[in-house]
Amino acid sequence: MAQRSGYVYIMASGRNGTIYIGVTSDLMKRVWQHREGVVAGFTKDYGCKPLVWYLAFEDIQDARAHELRLKKWNRAWKLREIEEMNPLWHDLYPTLAP
Repeated sequence: MAQRSGYVYIMASGRNGTIYIGVTSDLMKRVWQHREGVVAGFTKDYGCKPLVWYLAFEDIQDARAHELRLKKWNRAWKLREIEEMNPLWHDLYPTLAP
């Protein structure tokens, strides 16, 4: 069976706002869906449009496992994780373009 890569990512409504943690095999497509509100749900309801953090994995199963761990972290740990990669909370979506 072929191994699929994956990503864990965090979208936010703002620096001190709501954050959303997700997992996908196609980061550009999934972030675009969140930004455009194509799919009804949490990110659309709470305005989580900027991509503020992501981490790539060689195996989607490892990405899913990491997503579940992150979701159990307290908010301060999640914010520290974001700020280690993206201290100014810039939208990282434009940096994904090939």
